[in-house]
Amino acid sequence: MTEPAALMDRTFGDLWREMPPGRDFFTVQGLPAPTAGQTPADYFAGLAPNVLEDVGTTREAIIGQFARFFETIGRYAATASGIVSLTVRGGHDKAGRAETLDLTLVPGDVVALVGPTGSGKSRFLADIEWLACGDTPTGRTVLLDGQAADPARRLAASGRLVAQLSQNMNFVMDLPVDEFLRAHAASRLLPDATLAAEQVVRLANELAGEPFSPQTPLTALSGGQSRALMIADVARLCASPVVLVDEIENAGVDRRRAVSLLTGSGKIVLLATHDPMLGLLARRRLVFAGGGVAAVLETSPAEASALAELTAMDVRLTRARDALRQGRPVTLTE
Repeated sequence: MTEPAALMDRTFGDLWREMPPGRDFFTVQGLPAPTAGQTPADYFAGLAPNVLEDVGTTREAIIGQFARFFETIGRYAATASGIVSLTVRGGHDKAGRAETLDLTLVPGDVVALVGPTGSGKSRFLADIEWLACGDTPTGRTVLLDGQAADPARRLAASGRLVAQLSQNMNFVMDLPVDEFLRAHAASRLLPDATLAAEQVVRLANELAGEPFSPQTPLTALSGGQSRALMIADVARLCASPVVLVDEIENAGVDRRRAVSLLTGSGKIVLLATHDPMLGLLARRRLVFAGGGVAAVLETSPAEASALAELTAMDVRLTRARDALRQGRPVTLTE
């Protein structure tokens, strides 16, 4: 079988940049991971006979499987990290009532998800993450760039479409912040992992109430510092085009700056929030009840005026909070 030079003679680094799911092939097959500088031609030629015997295949067979794998997912992998639009078409709530929903989002959009606990916000995000095609409990359909996803596209996007920033960010690795960030940047094959890590730390310190150094262990970060770090990391290093931020108002970070940072990096941001300022900061908000979207509201001119007042109030509250933390007299004047 003659394989196309376009695939076999490119480095894995180049292939992974365009088709990240390609990394999974070797894990699934039980093969040693190639290096970024190798080409598939060199890698497969260098596989020892005992390695092939251990995984129960031949060199020709594994090359054919590799080519078919990339042929199947290659067309779809890029769209999971570079979508033009994302559309959600309504299904039904827990009682079977139809949703009146035909929502299209593009990079840079901010949408607020509002409603009481258990009203269906998490299910909505799960439907997006798995590119629902009428086959989830809600019956919703999710389109990427106006197209329904076939099984290969859903596989390529699974776990990579949505990044979630939860209320509690608990690290299990006791690495210094800069070492963790360099490892993440290297996994994204960025040309200068050190520079990328420095940028993330700088951005995180702009968000956090209390600055931290690149040498600070991850496990020593406060809750607010951890959230600030992960928001900056998602904005600069994460390939996921859709980001869910869960109740950022409880994070102890500059939430307006956080939203601006995420949308400025070309993400579609969905904010699960109870904060009226954040709710109005989004151009649209989805109101959840009974497991479904009960209403889609656009920020009105009157609400835009209210947002300006809320923002001014928030600035004053932030100053008062900072004064309290720093031991200065708390006043509400300039």
